[in-house]
Amino acid sequence: MACAVTVTRATAADIPELVSLMREFYAESGYPLDTAWAEASFRQLLGDGSRGAAWIARIGDDPAGHVVLALRHSMEFGGLAGIVDDLFVEPRHRRQGIATALLGALFEECRGLNAAAVEVEAGDTNVAARELYLRFGLVPNDNGRCHLAVRL
Repeated sequence: MACAVTVTRATAADIPELVSLMREFYAESGYPLDTAWAEASFRQLLGDGSRGAAWIARIGDDPAGHVVLALRHSMEFGGLAGIVDDLFVEPRHRRQGIATALLGALFEECRGLNAAAVEVEAGDTNVAARELYLRFGLVPNDNGRCHLAVRL
């Protein structure tokens, strides 16, 4: 008999599990992860609700995935915008509704905050992620712009 999935809002006590999931997420994409940096980043996020939030999904007591919401004001959308900053489900738990449950919690929070929009970046070749996001109404923003960034 399979255990039910529970999704709870993350607290500082969840940081070790969140960093562990983030390590798997980054490794899957071939990115290195500085554990101290990740811990500090989660502490900042979870210590200030105006920055956003995170949720962790568990099967029984075992962490199975997480999602991170970052918040910002958007002139384009005329108000608060939520950004799906990270979404990861362990490979062995995929296709079981966990990502849908995580995004459901994130969207519920954004609606409660009266956010004007939710945004996400997804790779062109990540068909599964793009299909998931499409089910939540997230569509490509074909406005001729590209995402640019610099790490400070």
